[in-house]
Amino acid sequence: MPGSSTEFKNKNVLITGAGRGIGKRLALGFARKGARIGLLGRSKAEIDLAHIEIEQAGGNALRVRADVTDPEQLVLAVDRMRVVFGNSVDVLICAAAIPGPLNSFSQAPLRAWTEVIQINLLGVVHSCRAVLPPMIEKRAGKIIVLTCDSDEGPKLNFSAYTTSKAGVVRFVEALALEVADHNIQINALDPGPAYTNLTDEIIRAEDRLEASVVHQAKDTRRTGGVSPDLQLEHAFFLASEHSNHVTGKLIHVTDNWRKLENASLRPDAFTLRRTHK
Repeated sequence: MPGSSTEFKNKNVLITGAGRGIGKRLALGFARKGARIGLLGRSKAEIDLAHIEIEQAGGNALRVRADVTDPEQLVLAVDRMRVVFGNSVDVLICAAAIPGPLNSFSQAPLRAWTEVIQINLLGVVHSCRAVLPPMIEKRAGKIIVLTCDSDEGPKLNFSAYTTSKAGVVRFVEALALEVADHNIQINALDPGPAYTNLTDEIIRAEDRLEASVVHQAKDTRRTGGVSPDLQLEHAFFLASEHSNHVTGKLIHVTDNWRKLENASLRPDAFTLRRTHK
C-alpha cells in the first residue's frame, strides 16, 4: 500500500466494529502497516466496503460477519482468521459500540438500555474470551479496547453508555492482572472526540442532553474532531512491542505516548481515576 511500512507485517489484527467510524479508520491504518486485517461487524454492506478499500489499496483483509454479543460467532471468527491467514490473532481491537437511548433512565426502554451493555461491555468480554486461548498458548498478544471520556464522569441522560464504558475500563484493569504472566497486554484507548454516528445522535437529542455535550458534538461535526493520525499513532504504539511494559491502563489520545514508551509507570497512573503524577 502507498505510504505503508512493514511494522506489522504478517501480524493478524482482528477489529470489531470495523465497518464504520474509528474501527474502520484503524483497519485501514493497520493495513497500511502491513497487517492482515480481520474485519468483524454485523453489517455486510459496511464490512464489504471496508474490505474493498483495503484490497484496492493493496492491503490484505478478511471479511468476518459476526455479532459481538454471540460468543460462539466470535470463536468461529478467530478460528477462521487462523485458517485463512495461517496464524492466530496477534492483536485484538474492540471498537464495536452503540450509544443506546439518550434519555433518562426511567424513560428509556429497558431492552434498548441493556442492549448497550450487551454490545459495549459484554461484547468486549466475549471478544477477549475468544482470542485469549491462542494468545496464552503462544505467550504473546495485544488487546486494545476503545473507550471514551464518558468513563471519566457521569453525563445527563447517558446512563447506559457511560455505565458500559466505565465497566470496560474496570474489566481492562482486572484482566491485565490475570494475563500479565502470559506476556499479554490489554489497554483501554480513549480516541478523543471524533466524528461518528454518535456525534449526529447527540446533536439530534440536544434538548435532552447537557449543553456542553451538545456543543462538543457540534464542534466535532464542524472540525472532524481529533486528528486521525494521532489516533493511529496511539493504537500503533499499544499494538507494538514498544508498549510491552504498559498494561491495564486507560490511555487518552492526548497523552504523550513517547514518554510512556520508556516510563516506569506507577500502579495508579493512567487508570480510571486518570492519575498522571
